[in-house]
Amino acid sequence: MPMMTRGVVAYLLLVLGLAWSLIFVARLLLGLSLENSLVQIPIAFSPAIAAVIVRGWITKEGFADAGLALRLRRGWAYYLVAWLFPLIAVGVVIVLATVLGISRPNLSQLGNLFPGAQLPGWAGLLLLMGVPILMMPLFWGEEFGWRGYLQVRLLSHSPLKAAIATGYIWAVWHYPLYFLGYSEYANPFIGVITATVFAVLVSIILAWLRLHTRSVWSSSLAHAGTNMVLATLSTSLLVGGSNIDWAINDLLQSVPLAAICALIILSGQLRGEKVPDQRSASTNRESAPPSLIQRPASPR
Repeated sequence: MPMMTRGVVAYLLLVLGLAWSLIFVARLLLGLSLENSLVQIPIAFSPAIAAVIVRGWITKEGFADAGLALRLRRGWAYYLVAWLFPLIAVGVVIVLATVLGISRPNLSQLGNLFPGAQLPGWAGLLLLMGVPILMMPLFWGEEFGWRGYLQVRLLSHSPLKAAIATGYIWAVWHYPLYFLGYSEYANPFIGVITATVFAVLVSIILAWLRLHTRSVWSSSLAHAGTNMVLATLSTSLLVGGSNIDWAINDLLQSVPLAAICALIILSGQLRGEKVPDQRSASTNRESAPPSLIQRPASPR
C-alpha cells in the first residue's frame, strides 16, 4: 500500500475511532452531557491527535506541509474574510427568514448573548466577534487534522473534490451527536442530511482559506466564526425565538454559504493550477507525499 494511502486509511480509522469512542463512553456509559467541556474538548482535538500519530509514527512524513505557520502578513485579506463572512451570512439568514415568513428575528437577544451580562445589543455583537479569535486554538484541534492533513492528501489532484470529500467525512464524524441528545433536530435522519449539506459547503470555504494562505490558522478562525458567530446568532435569533427546527436553520445558513462557494468555484479558486504549492521550503522530494511533489498540468 502506498505511503499516502496508508496514511489516509490510518487517519480515518483513528479520527473516527477516537471521537466515536469518546462520544459513546461519555454519553452511554458515564451519562455525561455532550455539551460538557470535559467531553467536547477531547473530541475536538481527536483530528489533531490522529494527524500527529499518522505523521509522526505511521508514515513518518513529518509536519513540513501541515500549515502550522500563521502567514498573516501575506494572507491578511483571507483572514479578514475568515473573520467576517460568518457575520455577513447571519445577515442573509435573517433577511431570508423574514422575507420567507419562517421567523421574525428577535434582535433584542443580542444583549443576552453572554449569560449574566446585560449589554446593549451592539456591545453583545461586538464582544461576540472577538470570540472566534480567542477560540482559534480550540478549533485548530479539528483543522490540523481535517484541513492540515486529510484535505491535502485526499483526491489531491482536484482540490475541489478533496474539499467535498473531506466535508462529507467531517459530517459523518459528527453523526453520533445527532442521535445522542446533542442536537435538537425534530427528525435526526433529516438532520443528518441538512447537516451534511452544511458541512460540505463550509468545508469548501475552509479548504479555500487553508490552501490559499497555506495555513490551518485561517481555516481555524473561519471554523470558530462559523460555530461561534453564525451558529450562535442564527440559533439565538431564530431558533430560540420561533422554535423553528434545526434542519430549517441549517438550510437557511446554507444559502449564503452556497453563494460564497459558488463564487470560489466559478472564479476557479479551487482549480489545481491556481492553488499555491503547499510544500514548505524545508520539504524535500523524498519526504513529501507524491501529490505534493508534482501537480498535473490541468485539473481532472
